[in-house]
Amino acid sequence: MFVAASFAAFLLLFIGVGLYSGLSQPNTTNDYLLASRGANPWLTGLSTVATGNSGFMFIGLIGFTYTIGIAAAWVLLGWIVGDYIAWFVVHRRLRRVSEQIDSSTVVAFLSQDNDSNRWLTFTSGLITISFLGIYAATQLQAGSKALSVIFGWDYVVGIVLGAVIVTIYCFAGGIRASIWVGSIQSALMILSMVILLGVAVVHSGGLSGLWQQLKAADPALLSLAPSGLRFGVVPFILSWLVAGFGVVGQPHIMSRIMAIDSSKNVATARNVYAALYCVFAIAALGVGLTARVLLPDLMLAGGDVELALPKLAENLLPALLVGIVLSGLFAATISTADAQILTCSATLTQDLLPGTGQSYWMAKAGTLVMALLILVIALVGDDNVFVLATIAWSTLAAGLGPLMVVRAFRKSVRTPVAMAMMLTGVATALTWRLGLHLAGSACEALPGMVAGAALFLVAQLWPPPGPAAPTGDAEPAQGASSAPESPVTVESDA
Repeated sequence: MFVAASFAAFLLLFIGVGLYSGLSQPNTTNDYLLASRGANPWLTGLSTVATGNSGFMFIGLIGFTYTIGIAAAWVLLGWIVGDYIAWFVVHRRLRRVSEQIDSSTVVAFLSQDNDSNRWLTFTSGLITISFLGIYAATQLQAGSKALSVIFGWDYVVGIVLGAVIVTIYCFAGGIRASIWVGSIQSALMILSMVILLGVAVVHSGGLSGLWQQLKAADPALLSLAPSGLRFGVVPFILSWLVAGFGVVGQPHIMSRIMAIDSSKNVATARNVYAALYCVFAIAALGVGLTARVLLPDLMLAGGDVELALPKLAENLLPALLVGIVLSGLFAATISTADAQILTCSATLTQDLLPGTGQSYWMAKAGTLVMALLILVIALVGDDNVFVLATIAWSTLAAGLGPLMVVRAFRKSVRTPVAMAMMLTGVATALTWRLGLHLAGSACEALPGMVAGAALFLVAQLWPPPGPAAPTGDAEPAQGASSAPESPVTVESDA
């Protein structure tokens, strides 16, 4: 009763805030997609904690930590450091340059294309919708796992519920609703994770008791290096650092950076995000370790280790707090799904169907179309959240990340080279994971991003013959300086 009541109250809060955000905004496409480039940096940083962490942290990473022990800390450490480097190197440049060239979507920023050459737009748009759609579907699946544990619902019910809630407030308020609601969701996520960690550590006998019980359960859980690494622990750590830097290839996060009210305020958003992200990540790691001690039978008889958090909450917490933790988990999943649905919608209506680009109502209709498509993917797809989320993130990082860095630094790149960078990155990441089966030893973001970046560097050795002709994909905006920025100069935004 109390679980359902508290859970329902938070869901109504999300919907209410989302609907309210839609009342005060102008009915324009630019506002729907980018909040008129006026998003508050504090709210953007706070909401990005929810958007960037999602069900991967609540469901996938906790299950991964349950399985391999403290070695999972390398995943978090690499991810956090790589992500933070990206904020310093790329994000502020993205915010400034995207305004200079008037890009309202990440695909438009990557393409910087003229109407006579649509191949680059089509390629980057297809990659975005394909893999971001899969990523969004994993979020709905993650939320449904929690609801199935607490309420005994079929997975389908949770997936549909998440899709409906996200669609309601995204349709009403666009990215502004996503940022406002995401801020509340982030606070709830962090609170619920910290509460659960505190209670779980006490039940484990404190930190010393937790350590001793992990050692007694399996000494390998205390090993700093996961077993079975073909290349050793250093490439494993490096690959997750690259995966963290791969945030530059995540359109649903980069579009938030483009919406911040000023490039000068990107540092504020970064600091808010980094501080809260560290707290949340450490708490998630701790919950995974305590779950291994307090729920030792979860791996037996084909059990799903990705259910560790909801089962732990159900076993340890009173009903009201179970509702809060469940709401935090569900908030994490839908906060990412909403940003991804909006990004896919923007890509569809602004980039792939340019004739609809100026229509505010077509932008909203695109949200409905993409929400339905992602719902279908969630209902028919695999339900391993960690694996699917990692594949989607890494493939987007490899396919779009290197070109994003090149564009942020205003370096000219010919359309065939840009397309080759994207396709090679995607192919390399998928081959590493699905063909060579090496993802357990090093995240596929590393070889994928290296392959894409290497193509760009090689192309610089063979410039096109004759005088450089305008390509249409590197033109600065009217009034902007035509001189490219140095690729080695990192603009300070501290």
